[in-house]
Amino acid sequence: MPFYHKLGKIPPKRHTQFRKEDGSLYSEQLFGTIGFDGMSTNSYHEQRPTQVKAIRKQYSVAPKIAKANHIQSYRLRGFQVKPEADYLQSRKTILTNSDCSIILAAPQQSTKDYFYKNSDADELLFIHKGTGKLRTHLGNLDFKYGDYLVIPRGVIYKIDFDTEDNRLFIVESRRPIYTPKRYRNWFGQLLEHSPYCERDLRRPYELETNNESGDFLMKVKKQGDIFEMIYASHPFDVVGYDGYNYPYAFSIHDFEPITGRIHQPPPVHQTFETDAFVVCSFVPRLYDYHPDSIPAPYNHSNIDSDEVLYYVDGDFMSRNDIEVGHISLHPAGIPHGPHPGAAERSIGKTKTEELAVMVDTFKPLQLTEEAMKIADEDYFKSWLPHEA
Repeated sequence: MPFYHKLGKIPPKRHTQFRKEDGSLYSEQLFGTIGFDGMSTNSYHEQRPTQVKAIRKQYSVAPKIAKANHIQSYRLRGFQVKPEADYLQSRKTILTNSDCSIILAAPQQSTKDYFYKNSDADELLFIHKGTGKLRTHLGNLDFKYGDYLVIPRGVIYKIDFDTEDNRLFIVESRRPIYTPKRYRNWFGQLLEHSPYCERDLRRPYELETNNESGDFLMKVKKQGDIFEMIYASHPFDVVGYDGYNYPYAFSIHDFEPITGRIHQPPPVHQTFETDAFVVCSFVPRLYDYHPDSIPAPYNHSNIDSDEVLYYVDGDFMSRNDIEVGHISLHPAGIPHGPHPGAAERSIGKTKTEELAVMVDTFKPLQLTEEAMKIADEDYFKSWLPHEA
């Protein structure tokens, strides 16, 4: 949950006359979720944001399910997803349920010929490789390696990359994405024990305000389809806005780890939450300092959640044979834990340099055909003794 933000020109009071120099009215839009009860922003546009000239195409981008029901642990080799030029075409859904989808993308080019809007889901983009600028109708954000970009549903955006070498880990959420409630007071302010604070959240810093009429291609995602719509006015025509509903950035490198004398449970790494899943950040940190501590995690049973871990960088002390860009899926219903030898190796170590993103979902995840293309189907045997 970000905090109040104002950018550009706005009138002193909502829903009142706000006129241009020629005397005509700016067009006000309430941009919000959960009816009129969720976070919202009031934006002011050069032209009416409702002008649709044509709907040219509708086509499915829904993932094709390969395994709808399973209880097998998998390793997916994420960097085997091949780069593609177009941003949207490069997005490959690997895991999905009714609440969220997990996507890998290796786009080579910026979005130039169209604007994009996801009308169903908030998007959380983790930048594994690449730098550039996220351009939205509510302002722009620069991004680099390690950044999370939180893009609320309905935000119109383009994404500019500085080079062709880009890797993204994306979570689409059919529920709003918030900061963890246990780190907020009842006013919404992040508390002293939070692993990050409002100073770490980067808000949009510039508006691109256009006042153009013409044909502007908007690709809108709705219920697994892309609709190609032609807008009569430039989508980036906001002169100002204020409120709580806008895109923002947070760097995983600004997450301050919580440590203790003995091994801390995964919730201390929590970074974002919804009512259907959580996102955690594993960052370089000091190990447990009890004289008899075992820094490696203990075996634990995934009784009611699927665990997805995306390995970003460093040395992953609880796993054998894991590389950058790999993804582990440990499904609900079975226990998992450190690989053979990992607990012993961790004893006496003082710190870890690992960097990873974890997504725990409360509903089972289905594997897609794209996932099976990069899957190690023998991973579930990796806890057996070597002689087995």
